Amino acid sequence: MSKTISLLSALLCTFIWGTTFIAQDTGMDDIGPFTFNAVRFFVGFLAIIPLAFLFEFKKFKSEFRLGLKTFTILSFLIGISLFLGSALQQVALLYTDVANAAFFTIFYVPIVPIIIFLFGKKSIHWSVWPSVVLCLIGGYLLTNFYDATVRLGDSLVLLGALFWSTHIIFTGMIIKKYNLPLTIGAVQTLIVALFSFIVGITYEEFIIDNILNEIDSILYAGVLSGGLAFVLQIYAQRNITPAPAAIIFSMEGVFATVTAWFLLNQILGINNLLGCFFILCGVLLSQLLPLLKKNS
Repeated sequence: MSKTISLLSALLCTFIWGTTFIAQDTGMDDIGPFTFNAVRFFVGFLAIIPLAFLFEFKKFKSEFRLGLKTFTILSFLIGISLFLGSALQQVALLYTDVANAAFFTIFYVPIVPIIIFLFGKKSIHWSVWPSVVLCLIGGYLLTNFYDATVRLGDSLVLLGALFWSTHIIFTGMIIKKYNLPLTIGAVQTLIVALFSFIVGITYEEFIIDNILNEIDSILYAGVLSGGLAFVLQIYAQRNITPAPAAIIFSMEGVFATVTAWFLLNQILGINNLLGCFFILCGVLLSQLLPLLKKNS
């Protein structure tokens, strides 16, 4: 039952991420990327922190019985990974289009198992590798990348994929040790907000009126994506290991495409539908094939 809830949490958070690409893109009409992220993630922090105190405050003593050092280190690592991943993605949207950004972001799918394979102590089920290939093929078709022009911003997105990967890996580590998804979510959003604010106030114009002009995009990307979705990710990874989790999160592209079709009336071609199909197959393979061994 807990695994099922984790899978549903992973799918819901991925759905929210997929619908947030539009808000991320339109939210920079009047403000810079770091200003956007600073306000976005601070809004996410404000949305989460009351819930953390309400539902997890009584668990602090038992969860921190081994000390705060490990929690502090892992919290900083997921916070800085999230800051770098989201910052690079947000800045890249100034220099590339959403299709390119969506395709290169999906490269965290192979990066996660490669990092675990090289540095981790746990083995990876063989089904992860064909699932990764299917997801990459699906992402290629889904984003119409074969018609795209590679731009400077694409290298930023690709570098960001590395930090999305470390974020997924460190999240899997911290939630296994501390069953405090709301607290972890609040801490990481605060870290991202603080680092983004420091860079934004230094290199961008931090004008309140301009921020208010983007309030709709900020609230959506902040409360739902920066707040709820990342908490759902943390909860999901309590019962799903990082490599299969990364494959599930690749559904972000599918949801982004469906959202663009539904809200922006963008036409879905045969390649887009095939891309969705390949990604769905990759996700199903990663989840179902390991069960065959258990049931045999």
